[in-house]
Amino acid sequence: MTGFLGQALIYVVPFLFVLTFIVTIHELGHFLVARAFGVKIDRFSIGFGKALLSRTDKRGVEWRLGWIPLGGYVKFSGDLDPSSVPDQKGLAELKSRVIAEHGPGAERDFFHFKPVWQRALIVFAGPAANFLLAAALFTVLFSVIGEQVVAPRVGAVTAGSPAASAGFKPQDLITAVNGRPVREASEVTGIVILSAGDPLRFTVQRGEQTVQLTATPQRQVETNEIAGTVRVARIGLVLAPLRQDFSFRRLNPIEAAGKGVTVIGDTVSSTFRYIGRIFVGKESGDLLNGPLGIAKAAGGVTKQATAVEAAPQVVAFYLALTLVQFAALVSIGMGVVNLLPIPVLDGGHLVFYGYEAVARRPVPARVQEVGYRVGLALLAGLMLFATWNDLQKLSLFKFLGGLA
Repeated sequence: MTGFLGQALIYVVPFLFVLTFIVTIHELGHFLVARAFGVKIDRFSIGFGKALLSRTDKRGVEWRLGWIPLGGYVKFSGDLDPSSVPDQKGLAELKSRVIAEHGPGAERDFFHFKPVWQRALIVFAGPAANFLLAAALFTVLFSVIGEQVVAPRVGAVTAGSPAASAGFKPQDLITAVNGRPVREASEVTGIVILSAGDPLRFTVQRGEQTVQLTATPQRQVETNEIAGTVRVARIGLVLAPLRQDFSFRRLNPIEAAGKGVTVIGDTVSSTFRYIGRIFVGKESGDLLNGPLGIAKAAGGVTKQATAVEAAPQVVAFYLALTLVQFAALVSIGMGVVNLLPIPVLDGGHLVFYGYEAVARRPVPARVQEVGYRVGLALLAGLMLFATWNDLQKLSLFKFLGGLA
């Protein structure tokens, strides 16, 4: 029992803490922009299901903490349609009911009767809040630890690997990939991981010479504490920088914010590239994570941070920085997922509002209903796929004959 409780503290508690924090910021984005536009709001809930805690403020907004801590929502007054985009008939019925209950003109305070650009901004504010949160966390992170650049120096080349066939040698310094300059080892790793089966042209500094080498990344199975068991593309290089390959500088808040924005841009770009490669069959989707995978990652970074041999206050500080970085990355992921053009997500609502802005009328109810059902099926399928990935990474299917 003690071991189980210890595992729960390491994996579940950090996951729920980070997820709740990020969801709260996401919903606050919707809430604050809606409040700025004068929208009447019934409820702000963190978590689903019955309320553990509930309080209604002087504006009539119920602030609720649900017992299922895996999401949250903002409920606008009159928001009865599951897709939150009623058609013309639904708007007429809602308007009649609002006027009958609250008097003429009261409908102007309801979300569905706001101009389409205001509704779009309210919906977009949730994902935007996630990106702003990530930017703020990265600003804090880079302000505290500064910027350390580790040059991509080759330490060893695996025999028989694509890198060996390409002619890489120890102490080679990679300066560009496919003509794109690289400064950090992490840049090279990121490019290789998303290029399985695609030849990559490396520009290498070898002593006084500049050499062009071509290697094609191949997938291999790897296991680590954070990601679990995954198949990732590698070319067979071990990057091991020399003393002169390290550089460090402290960043002021403006520089730290700029660095944070750059990291967000690179992360979003890599995410969409990875998703695109899944659709064209170039990636298996192994790196997609569901709740179990995120919880495992949260536990992994927690264990790594607390394994540092140092004074308790140093360990606590290192753990805090690690969770800040983890929360920033998860927040970016939540922002990206919510912008996908699936009707049950914010991105799907934005598609509906785009149609309304052009056609001057809401999307017909039948189209919305079909879109909602298809979107729900797509989202459920994505979650099942991600959860299957999570279970395989945790090696829970080994008894089935090596599926993991």
